[in-house]
Order: sequence, then structure tokens, then C-alpha cells
Amino acid sequence: MRLSWKLGRIAGIDVFVHPTFLIVLLPGVLGGSDAIPLILALFGCVLLHEFGHALMARRFGIGTLDITLYPIGGVARLMRIPRAPGAEFLIAIAGPVVNFAIVAVLAAFGFLSLSAEGLSLSQSSFLGQLAILNLGLGIFNLIPAFPMDGGRVLRALLSVGFGRARATTMAARLGRVLAIAFGLMAIFVTQSLLHLILAVFIFLASRSEELQVLSEERMRAHGLSDQSVWYAPPGYHWVDRGGGFWQLSPVSTSPHDRSGSNRWI
Repeated sequence: MRLSWKLGRIAGIDVFVHPTFLIVLLPGVLGGSDAIPLILALFGCVLLHEFGHALMARRFGIGTLDITLYPIGGVARLMRIPRAPGAEFLIAIAGPVVNFAIVAVLAAFGFLSLSAEGLSLSQSSFLGQLAILNLGLGIFNLIPAFPMDGGRVLRALLSVGFGRARATTMAARLGRVLAIAFGLMAIFVTQSLLHLILAVFIFLASRSEELQVLSEERMRAHGLSDQSVWYAPPGYHWVDRGGGFWQLSPVSTSPHDRSGSNRWI
């Protein structure tokens, strides 16, 4: 049973919001209603960020199961991650590019300006703040650590010379080093529990990504390619049971419900 609430379907992709998203609205409610529109606008930009990934993936024939908004950001669940470095690079970089494009548009209209003194806001503080938040979001996602986009960008670049398995290990190790540094900063500098939790999350995500990819590469090395794992045997096809679970099911013989057995997930 899915815990998220469905917001709608955009460009053929279901959009959900997790109930914990309400956590980010509490500061706005407690601090005054002026903060709520900015928070909602920011998460609208996060949604555009995720659609950047999804629509770029679609150009490579990769579908998106859904997009879910969480308190720490959004997640676009792609049906698969491409092994080709070029495709992975473009899909990963598409999200931050959307954020930088939003900043460029707002800057073009004068809501944000760059001078010798740094960034400055125009009279429209709402759009100026939104521009700065998008700039921060784009830069943050380029941190070379999984599960941020920067980790996948780095893996794609390293894959050209080192192969996918070794590139994943190198990128994951760098991510864990950054996570440890961020965690120490959270303890001794910012003293922020949220930053510490984020550091632990990055550390675990980097390790999880490494183990998953190394397992996939070992299977390929033994002749168990994606096709042999996910290609349904004759008379069966894969059925989506929700929540990321798939199950082999016999192909229906009914003329009204006939789906080929050669279905990719």
C-alpha cells in the first residue's frame, strides 16, 4: 500500500507527495504565512528539477515510474539507469540545469543581480529569494556524492576511462569521504541535527549504490545480463505490483487481455 498522496499526472508521469512533506510547512506556519508561498514555490522548482531528469531519460527510451516529493527534495523513479556514460551524464545533469535555467530567467527579469559585492535582490524579494534558492539547489545537487546528481555525473565521467564498476567505487568512496566531513562539520561547527542526518543518509546511500552496481556487474560478468534477469520466460510477463515490486505472471489467453511475454521493465 502506497503511503504517498497522488497530486496528479503530468506528461504521462504520476506525481506524488509524501505525508512527511508537511514537516517543511511547519516553519512557515509558525513563522507566518509569508514563508509558505516561498516554500511551495521552491518545491514547485524541485518538481521541475525531477521532470528534467524524467524527460531527458525519455529521450533515451527510459520511462519514469513516478515522481515523489519528500521533505529533503524529490525522487524520480526511472525504470532503469543507463549504462552508457553519455546517457547517464545527460540524464543526471538535466535536473541541475533546470534550476540554473530558472535562475537565469529570474536574473534576466532583474529579480537577481550579480555585482562585485555578490548576489543582490531587487525590490521583488520573493522572486529574488527563489532565484537564490534555485542556485543553491543546483549547486548542492552537483556535489559528487550519491544519491545527488553530482555522484552520477562523476560516475559517468569516470566510466569512460575506468569502466562502470570501478567508476562507481571511486565515486562512492569520494561520497563517503564528503559525508564524513559534512558529519563532522554538523557536529562541531553547525551543531545541526538535520545536517548530521543528511550526512548519514549520504554515507549510506553511497555504500548502497556501490553494492548494487557491483552486484549487477558481477552478474553481467557471469553472463547474467539485464536481459536474462528481466526478460520474462515464454508464457509469462512482468506485472507491476506497486511499491517497486514486480512479479512474473502467466500471459492471459483472453483476446481482450493479451500482453506479450517479451516485456521489459
